[in-house]
Amino acid sequence: MTIEDFIVPFGGKLDACNRWVKMAELMPWDMIEDIYAKTFKDSNTDGRPPIPARIAFGALYIKENEGFPQERTMQHIAENVYMQYFLGLTEFNPQPLFDSSMLSRMAARFTKEDMKKINEELYRRSRPEKEAPPDDEPPSGGVGSNSGKLILDATAAPADIRYPTDLSLLNECREGTEKIIDGLWEKTSRKGHKTSYSRKKARKGYLKIAKQRKPRKKQVRQAVREQLECVEKNVSSLENILTTIGAETFGLHNWAKLETIREISRQQRYHYDNPGAQIPNRIVSVRQPHIRPIVRGKARAAVEFGQKISFSVVDGFTFIENQSWNNFAEGSTLKASAEEYRKRHGVYPEAILADKAYRSRENINFCKERGIRLSGPRLGRPKASEIEPDKEQAYHDSCQRNMVEGRIGINKRRYGLDLIYARLEVTGDIEVAMNVLCMNVAHIIRASLRLFYRKLFSSFFSDFFIISYCR
Repeated sequence: MTIEDFIVPFGGKLDACNRWVKMAELMPWDMIEDIYAKTFKDSNTDGRPPIPARIAFGALYIKENEGFPQERTMQHIAENVYMQYFLGLTEFNPQPLFDSSMLSRMAARFTKEDMKKINEELYRRSRPEKEAPPDDEPPSGGVGSNSGKLILDATAAPADIRYPTDLSLLNECREGTEKIIDGLWEKTSRKGHKTSYSRKKARKGYLKIAKQRKPRKKQVRQAVREQLECVEKNVSSLENILTTIGAETFGLHNWAKLETIREISRQQRYHYDNPGAQIPNRIVSVRQPHIRPIVRGKARAAVEFGQKISFSVVDGFTFIENQSWNNFAEGSTLKASAEEYRKRHGVYPEAILADKAYRSRENINFCKERGIRLSGPRLGRPKASEIEPDKEQAYHDSCQRNMVEGRIGINKRRYGLDLIYARLEVTGDIEVAMNVLCMNVAHIIRASLRLFYRKLFSSFFSDFFIISYCR
């Protein structure tokens, strides 16, 4: 469908220079359709037909590109003609296409691997002159034919949770178990008090410490012990209720929440008995147990809670090399990033620009064997003749490495990477990957505009000089 085929309600036609029209031309809708179709089990025609792939993916893209919540996304789609053209509609429809709650379900149909494929296809279509060789054909070029530069860096994408402390986390677990007990109490044959402690005293003990600006460590430790004992008692009571009423009556939601609280109780008991010991896979949120603390050591926040993401930038285009809710060493992604660059371009990069976290001896040897220059000082004592050239090279590398810092800053300030609102693990992955995709699409549009104006002005000045010479 072209813009002339779209039926505008008040006459006229769509503007071909509109950003949504250009985005619709860039998107690999055929690949998105194939990925979306694989998420359905069979082709049974019974029941309500599924939402088309272009509408589903396009709505998610509009939500992340504009930074709208779910309800406002559907409102803007119903009011905007160009957004509806982007979704593949043939005429303007003022009614909502579907309920806003469906956006989370549609996001769960895509994985971060699917988003990576879409991002790679978008890069390939934007640069057809440098198309990568087929998978069955070995990449050309050797050590001496490396070309291009690969810029690497990592950052954290914080989730939308409050700053967790042991006391507040245990208080949330206590209140959560009390709600479960209240909901299941009528289904049991028990009588008397629902809990073996006073809920009012437990709440009062928590608020006594939580309202203080700087409570003493001994007071905090005592309050943590009291809350932990309450949680352990409630967990034991719920396990007895589970054996009495059965798993079906207990409920799947209550079961999952109980498993999370049981694990938090075990971790907090171990931390209370061993204050200096580390806790692997530490849970910091009851509602989102997949979130992990990411130690960053930054001036703004020493620890962030969310995902850790490793980025690579090639010619201004951003790729996600690694995306995980668990902390990982940044330097461990260098080899995989270099191999992905080789698959994409047919040769290894001429230089890899990264900070000192990537300069492990293993990575240095890897780059040396493949003729890749890794940014940073050379190993050993430098010669007197190498000091000035090394300083000049380090300065140029740092200037070029600012590109990845700028891409991270743009993604955090403009596209919402600084705070991820998705609650589920899958939707959180898709939200981050979609933010990067939106940034890449904007980069392609800006690059095409720069190329257009460069050709326009070059032809204008060339004609001007030819006319002046003839005169």
